[in-house]
Amino acid sequence: MRAGVIAAVLLVGTAGSLPGQQPVLPSVPQALGLDEAVQLAERSNPAYRQVANDRGAAVWDVRNAYSQLFTPSVTASGSFGYRGPGSQTFAAVEFVQGSSTIASSYSLGLNWQLSGATLAQPGLAKAQLRATDATIDGARNNLRAGITQQYLSVLQAEEQVGLARSQLTRNEEFLRLAEARYQVGQATLLDVRQAQVARGQAEVALLEANQAVIVEKLRLFQQMGTPAPDDPTVVTLTDTFPVVQPTWDLRQLLQAAEAENPDVNALRARAAAARSSASASKSEWLPSLSFSAGWSGFTQQYTNGDFLVNQARDGLLTARTECDYSNQAWLNPGEPPLDCALLQLTPADEQAIRDGNDVFPFSFTRQPFSASLTLSLPLFTQFGRPARIAQASQLADDAQQQVEARRLQVRTDVSQAFYGLRASYQAVAIQETNRQAAQEQLRLATERYRVGSGTFFELLDAQLAEQRAEADYINATYAYHRAIATLEAAVGRSLR
Repeated sequence: MRAGVIAAVLLVGTAGSLPGQQPVLPSVPQALGLDEAVQLAERSNPAYRQVANDRGAAVWDVRNAYSQLFTPSVTASGSFGYRGPGSQTFAAVEFVQGSSTIASSYSLGLNWQLSGATLAQPGLAKAQLRATDATIDGARNNLRAGITQQYLSVLQAEEQVGLARSQLTRNEEFLRLAEARYQVGQATLLDVRQAQVARGQAEVALLEANQAVIVEKLRLFQQMGTPAPDDPTVVTLTDTFPVVQPTWDLRQLLQAAEAENPDVNALRARAAAARSSASASKSEWLPSLSFSAGWSGFTQQYTNGDFLVNQARDGLLTARTECDYSNQAWLNPGEPPLDCALLQLTPADEQAIRDGNDVFPFSFTRQPFSASLTLSLPLFTQFGRPARIAQASQLADDAQQQVEARRLQVRTDVSQAFYGLRASYQAVAIQETNRQAAQEQLRLATERYRVGSGTFFELLDAQLAEQRAEADYINATYAYHRAIATLEAAVGRSLR
């Protein structure tokens, strides 16, 4: 039974080393380096993408600011309408419309305005774009720091798997040694049972270590923003990190952090944007110049094509009656009479009237062109301008104070990470010495038990001490690597 468990554990632990059994993953390479993990995270991490998406809007804000400065706004509109026949009264006067009408119209307007705020907008928009870029750089630096820390966690968990596997192999050897000594009467059954218990505990420890690797890989995939494969063990991490003595100078690191830390640079850019906003608010005291121009036209057509013809006939009939009356009552003797026969509609005239009514929807009657130029200067706005200027100046000062606070925090972070790195490196050396001593102690205890001068309990104690020393060495090693990652995040760039 235990042999089957061991075989299953070893199969899980070595699945990542069997290329022929690895399925091809669509999104995550099976051999994953740290830089590849960071690149995948930059493409897929949702939190980082939310920050990176802000750049598109900031770029369009810059374009819009320049377009408001140099390009007028143009508006176009059109309409269609219908009015039925009937009468309406206005100021006791009744207007009668004998036929329904259909109408259409268009208008084209051009507007351009120049003011202090318009002049200040391009600079403000560019400052805000720089602040957005700096914020994205800061998010990228934080993302890389998080991916690096989790990448190290996976490697550390895999080191623990190797330690657990070696402990299982050693306990298998101790069990065989205890059984052999029991067979020749040099050990008791208690030694055999203790060896069996130790082997079982090693099996459980190996299972837990393999499970820890899977959990840490799942967390790495989550930070990368990519779906984890069904079997995370098919992805192997390829980067290794040697332990070398740190040779960085604290003064140089502080200078680099002052110039390159993305969080400080983002706050500096936002402070510059706040100062630009304060300057833009002061431009409200300046006059503004506006220019507008417009073109328009309309159509109006009677739905009854003979309505205008009938009106023309009625009008000419009235005019002819008046003409005949004038010839009879007002004509002076000897003067020629008026030619009333001219006051009549010919078929061609009627057709011309019908053709003139056929204008809907696009035979527009143009209206006169209009244009205006206006200069305005606000004199008193109930202290609104001073209040807005004071508020913008306060925000600019607050932003500068945030820069100073962050600079102090970064200096503290860099110094703390630097001294922590030195201590971690010294701890690695100490744990290496402890590990060698524990290995020698285990070797001596094994030999003593083998020749019968030591007890199995002494052997178990030495093994436990060696196991603890190995685990402490692994933890110290990855504490050193994490200290470097923390220092790199504080400085704002890679140091290796």
